Amino acid sequence: MRGVVFDGKQVQVVDDLAVREPGPGEVLVAISAAGLCHSDLSVVDGTIPFPVPVVLGHEGAGVVQAVGAGVSHVVPGDHVALSTLANCGTCPECDRGRPTMCRQAIGRPGRPFSRGDRPVHQFACNSAFAERTVVKAVQAVRIPKDIPFSSAALIGCGVLTGVGAVLNRARVDRGDTVVVIGTGGIGLNVLQGARLAGALRIVAVDANPAKEAVARQFGATDFLTSAKGVRDLLPTGADHVFECVGRVELIRQAVDLLDRHGQAVLLGVPRASAEASFVVSSMFLDKAILGCRYGSSRPQRDIPLYAELYRQGRLLLDELVTETYPVEDFEKARADAEAGRVARGVLTF
Repeated sequence: MRGVVFDGKQVQVVDDLAVREPGPGEVLVAISAAGLCHSDLSVVDGTIPFPVPVVLGHEGAGVVQAVGAGVSHVVPGDHVALSTLANCGTCPECDRGRPTMCRQAIGRPGRPFSRGDRPVHQFACNSAFAERTVVKAVQAVRIPKDIPFSSAALIGCGVLTGVGAVLNRARVDRGDTVVVIGTGGIGLNVLQGARLAGALRIVAVDANPAKEAVARQFGATDFLTSAKGVRDLLPTGADHVFECVGRVELIRQAVDLLDRHGQAVLLGVPRASAEASFVVSSMFLDKAILGCRYGSSRPQRDIPLYAELYRQGRLLLDELVTETYPVEDFEKARADAEAGRVARGVLTF
């Protein structure tokens, strides 16, 4: 079967990939569409260290082909969106409703794929850039069959992360002020999360002025090409600032833009060794810097919620898909994503 494999030096679309059958508590999914996220690109450029060879992709949707023993919540033929959380479901963190903190879901890459006699790693417990993939049952979330796969795929990463960061982690309230630094796929979802939460002022910041129209479409009330103008709009600072780029200088800007009791939420991914600084005394007025993993999501709850909001016209998904590419055109999709020409490119199988 076809898949996108990174061997540590180059990315190739191969046609000799194989995946094993699902075991107990697992699901085999035929991927129909998968979003190209910057986290995939970060594996290729080394920002996210990961063992190789690896099948990329982690934002997918498709059709259940087979289920292993003990799986009852999905059956062959169901349409599903995939999460990256292969959480155990039984540890104290899972029991508290915090599956993103489950230690079984962090840093344990499996190898369900192979090329010839050589095993191939799975990225983010998902690897959606393959015609078929095997995931833990908890990662496969049933969705209505009237949602296009190209839109449903985006729920599994961009929407869970961006909207979830607003609703679950920051808990933005009605009337709050929000600044979003970076309006790529994650930033746009933060914008619409802030809109859904009832934020009064939502300021989008992006160096590319061409992004203003789409930022406003997703919920921005104001658009700036530099964070320097934020204080003109919000003289005392913002209640919430989301950094969605992953650059340490922008993290510092996010902290500096906070109002009293404000919180900076870090969503962008810098290199693993990156360090950021801030003025300690500036934090004493109950300000906070929040890390955020995967939007603090509970996928079996959140994905159906976002799917229904989409069906009601309250959550934008189709508008996130700038371009679709057959998987054979991965290099074009990658070039467009790296150049910022697309909010989200989607590979199709």
